[in-house]
Amino acid sequence: MALKESFEKSGTWLFRYRGYLPVILLLTGTVMVFRSELYPHTLFVRNTVFEISYEMMCLFISLLGLGIRIYTVGYSPRNTSGRNVKGQVADSLNTTGIYSVVRHPLYLGNFLMWTGIAFLSVNLWFIISFMLLFWLYYERIMYAEEQYLSRKFGKDFETWANSTPAILPAFRRFKPSGRSFNWRKVLKKEKSGVLALFVVYTAFDVAGELLRNESGFNYFVIALCCISVVYYLSVKLLTRYTRVFSGI
Repeated sequence: MALKESFEKSGTWLFRYRGYLPVILLLTGTVMVFRSELYPHTLFVRNTVFEISYEMMCLFISLLGLGIRIYTVGYSPRNTSGRNVKGQVADSLNTTGIYSVVRHPLYLGNFLMWTGIAFLSVNLWFIISFMLLFWLYYERIMYAEEQYLSRKFGKDFETWANSTPAILPAFRRFKPSGRSFNWRKVLKKEKSGVLALFVVYTAFDVAGELLRNESGFNYFVIALCCISVVYYLSVKLLTRYTRVFSGI
């Protein structure tokens, strides 16, 4: 099999199971975070006045990634930029809004969301390893996606791809989207990501305090977690028993 075909085949397979990478990284990161809690003397921010500030910086990075995802999904047309797992879907080619400055904004958002969590480990080698593994993993997925789009949209895709960077935004190229922001789509599609993000931060915070036999919980993060649980359950119930989110 030619290398080009191999890249696309592996990328298509990874696309279907792309949700498992965060789980693997999360399990590894959990070990590193707990180690940092048990051996705080080995890390420069543990038990210092900078610890809370550092944790809030990590949360800010993750929220920035979440914000990119929300913006992307909110302005994307139907059957594009989704969480589909069976295969590639693109009824139209996104070239305006955030897609006018970067070709893969959802993966950029994912990267920032999980980078914030990786930074919680305060372990330089784990953070570097995470970044390398993330991009090796998603590079194949992005390649497979672009092959699909190239075959479907031909010259339109090539023109857009040649002038739009893959992952580092070129903000000067921004072109406003002609669509209205779809909050219903965002609320429905991003509920799992919001819940997972705040559950992870809360779990790490609470577990860390318990491991050190302390009670200095971050109640701001805990409150956000509680809100995300209510939000998730509300959307699930509304989706099942009403038509509020139908047609999205």
